[in-house]
Amino acid sequence: MSTRDVSGAADPVIETRDQLIAPMAQGEKPREQWRIGTEHEKLVFKRDDFHAPSYDEPCGIHDILMNMQPFGWKPIEENGKVIAMSGGDGTVSLEPAGQLELSGAPLENLHQTCAETGRHLEQVKEIGEKCGVGFLGLGMWPDKTREELPVMPKGRYEIMMRHMPKVGNLGLDMMLRTCTIQVNLDYSSEADMAKKFRTGLALQPLATALFANSPFTEGKPNGYLSYRSHIWSDTDPHRTGMLPFVFEDGFGYEQWADYMLDVPMYFVFRDGKYIDAAGMSFRDFLKGELPALPGEKPTQSDWWDHLSTAFPEVRLKSFLEMRGADGGPWSRICALPAFWVGLLYDDTALDAAWDLVKHWTMEEREALRNAVPKTALDTPLPRGGKLNDLAKEVLAVSRSGLTARAKLNASGDNETGFLETLDEIVASGKVPAQRLLDMYHGEWAGDVSRAYKYSF
Repeated sequence: MSTRDVSGAADPVIETRDQLIAPMAQGEKPREQWRIGTEHEKLVFKRDDFHAPSYDEPCGIHDILMNMQPFGWKPIEENGKVIAMSGGDGTVSLEPAGQLELSGAPLENLHQTCAETGRHLEQVKEIGEKCGVGFLGLGMWPDKTREELPVMPKGRYEIMMRHMPKVGNLGLDMMLRTCTIQVNLDYSSEADMAKKFRTGLALQPLATALFANSPFTEGKPNGYLSYRSHIWSDTDPHRTGMLPFVFEDGFGYEQWADYMLDVPMYFVFRDGKYIDAAGMSFRDFLKGELPALPGEKPTQSDWWDHLSTAFPEVRLKSFLEMRGADGGPWSRICALPAFWVGLLYDDTALDAAWDLVKHWTMEEREALRNAVPKTALDTPLPRGGKLNDLAKEVLAVSRSGLTARAKLNASGDNETGFLETLDEIVASGKVPAQRLLDMYHGEWAGDVSRAYKYSF
């Protein structure tokens, strides 16, 4: 989740509708300025007993962050607590239970993206050796209850944790027990944004299937291949889902702003502190009628904060966020941006990808999204066949898009090699979660703690 920018830049009060549209419109960039931003989270555990370290314990989360300083990272504080580190490779921040996230820098190509990922993982592994800590690439804690997990000292998390049980049964699991990989991508115009949004949203179930990696809950198989994805279906219906309006004619910045105005608020940030506004209306805020701040109207920063509090499968801010994948190891952290860049950053590939899914009805899209967490690539397609059949076609399209980009490394290789791990999954028909279940029922002999040997 986002780490707030408190740089002190000018922060005008919102007076016009144009100011609500501005963040999205200002995201438009010519193709030569399109970048790739990759975010990935890791579960942190102590190697001696596999517990999730608290913030303050020796070699806990605070110490892990501070040990990043020799690598050039600088602390970011909230109320006197270090909650993130800033550096040349982006920002390292904390998820609610201490999951460690790298929000990578905006980069030109996938070779740079994978190199950035490699640098980060090498750094945290070196810190882990010093602190007796490991980092696990899964979509969800395989064995921890909510009660066994710490909570990090970030004001927004306290507010969200109070609110989550009021609007869904699994929101606390989302916050405390899950990990994801996410890719942030650019667009050139409102029409380009809309086309990428629709294509990305329609294909998120495929990404969820390919990266499904969360088959265990509290030490046992949970009946899902991506339980992380299932969790989102019972987190908060006001801020999640497949967003039917995105597929309607005329979708653009205005419709997104209207959607966000109807998403209930979580908080307002004032004087270094988060004020609880959970469930309140941003529309009331615009009128100066927010109960948490009576008589006060929102600033541009308040709107930016609010834009980070919706959690659909694709999210729009000043870029598009692809949000459907479970956490995983290095190869899959590199593969997710490759998958989406190949599909969305070449016009011919984008057209071909949309052609594969544009005929689905909204009911068919919803049914696919709801089935995939359990059946992944074995999920039936709306018009016949299985999702694995579509995966072969989509990967071919993505490969063609990456080939057309012709972004080469020093050895002359293009970016298509980053898709190989996905090719292997599709060829076998087995997603990562199914391989974990095979080991659980085989060599692990039902001992899910064996998963920790597969840490970074």
